[in-house]
Amino acid sequence: MLELPFKMSLRLSTLDLKQLPFVGNLPPELLGGAVAIFAVGLTAACIYYLRKNPKGSLDPKNFKEFKLVKKTQISPNSARFRFALPTPTSILGLPVGKNILVSGKDSEGYEVRRSYTPITLNSDIGYFELVVKMYPNGKMSHHFRQMKVGDFLAVRGPKGRFSYKPGQVRAFGMIAGGSGITPMFQLIRAILENPKDKTKLHLIYANVTVDDILLKEELDMFANKFPDQFKVYYVLSKPPNEWKGGIGYVSKDMIQAHCPEPAPDIQILRCGPPPMNKAMGTLLDTLGYTSKMQFEF
Repeated sequence: MLELPFKMSLRLSTLDLKQLPFVGNLPPELLGGAVAIFAVGLTAACIYYLRKNPKGSLDPKNFKEFKLVKKTQISPNSARFRFALPTPTSILGLPVGKNILVSGKDSEGYEVRRSYTPITLNSDIGYFELVVKMYPNGKMSHHFRQMKVGDFLAVRGPKGRFSYKPGQVRAFGMIAGGSGITPMFQLIRAILENPKDKTKLHLIYANVTVDDILLKEELDMFANKFPDQFKVYYVLSKPPNEWKGGIGYVSKDMIQAHCPEPAPDIQILRCGPPPMNKAMGTLLDTLGYTSKMQFEF
């Protein structure tokens, strides 16, 4: 029996090939070869379909476990975690703009759940990656801090309120703080790696020190490769000497200088610690950005 997409199947042994136009006039001695050719062609068509429309590895209702295969420290309190998907050709199946729910144990053994946005896309085959900032007293931070290569992470998804399709806005302004860069990075990658997507991107990324800037190498690479489409402005509250970026906290002047002006075809995205999100919302309201022009992850 040959398995087909859409939960269909075909029993070639019971198929009357004489009903098909291309074999209706074949002599009996050639029917066997026709069956073989038909089966091979149909199988190839199914394989092509499945490759073009691969099934994702996530389950929106049930947690599934994924094995940690690599853990890389990228800052004093942050690490990059790579998890293997079921097969080397599997995709995560996470739409751009969505996130996943992760389940773990805190320091006292109680279950804790948090949402995270992978920095990988469905174009990354066989694995997905999370960048996680581990706070000293964070409950989920404890779980990630204790994880070792070979351990498993329980994941459910996709989830989230934000959806994206190419060209839905002329430009995005992005205001991120700390690990709030991850949903921005996912969107930045999706747009810049799609040659047909010309959406402009303006990122303001705030941290305490230079060491706290996550994914800086990748962000700088994008800024250099796509100078007309992607701009990034770093802000530090404790900058080093001769720092050329922003100093202090994200201000009204910074937003005016580094984000697109209010317009019906732009949107300002923000993601950071709750106090920062609240402060940025107030500044954006003051600057004339309507609720439709704003989105908070």
